[in-house]
Amino acid sequence: RTLRVSVRPGTDESLPPFLLMNGIGASLEVLQPFVDELEARRTVIRFDVPGVGGSPRPVVPYVLATFTPVVAGVLDRLGFGGQVDVLGLSWGGGLAQHFAVQHRRRCRKLVLVGTGTGTLMVPADPRVLAKMLTPRRHRDPEYARSIAGEIYGGTMRTHPERASRALHSHTRLGPRRGYYYQLAASSGWSSLPFLRLIRQPTLVVAGDDDPIVPVVNARIMARLIPDATLHVYAGGHIALVTEAHELAPVIEGFLDS
Repeated sequence: RTLRVSVRPGTDESLPPFLLMNGIGASLEVLQPFVDELEARRTVIRFDVPGVGGSPRPVVPYVLATFTPVVAGVLDRLGFGGQVDVLGLSWGGGLAQHFAVQHRRRCRKLVLVGTGTGTLMVPADPRVLAKMLTPRRHRDPEYARSIAGEIYGGTMRTHPERASRALHSHTRLGPRRGYYYQLAASSGWSSLPFLRLIRQPTLVVAGDDDPIVPVVNARIMARLIPDATLHVYAGGHIALVTEAHELAPVIEGFLDS
């Protein structure tokens, strides 16, 4: 497989690199506001999943269990053979959970933001889920602005233009098929049966107004993961991007503790 990656070298080589796993349909540029808020001492690694952003579409469909070894291989190719800290946002949170179990020796600490346990979770409103079935919001800025409040919640209810900017500013779009491959990769998947196998110190971060992943899912995950801390913020699904200045210090504090 060929994946497009981005590495921001840190100034402190004693710190584990910080591997970021993005939400569905989003290229690595979407997380740039969060990366900008992280201290320069920390190396940050991002990638585009197959068929999204600058990564070519996969030759064959993939699932989370078959893609985490690819991610581990990317780290090896980049020269990061030791432990990393891992953050997963939304869809990426599912991938991060799987990585923490399948590659537990590679994952030092885990941060799960705006994510749930997959099929077996408290679901979003069907009207919200229906709008997640296509990549249109990533391709049509005006459409993204029109639905931002309904699907993302938080400050997007009053400032929907922020969502439009976050999803489209400097974003590279892959083929539509890549979005559907990514959607199918987590179809039928659930981490609920193996949450207790996540042994890493874990920070579960959730917004109290998240229409896509209701906050009750974060509370369930925090109770079932053996060494988990829950942080609930006042906001919606993509606050990690739109209000990165508020969440970055919380996450870095956890990584440094």
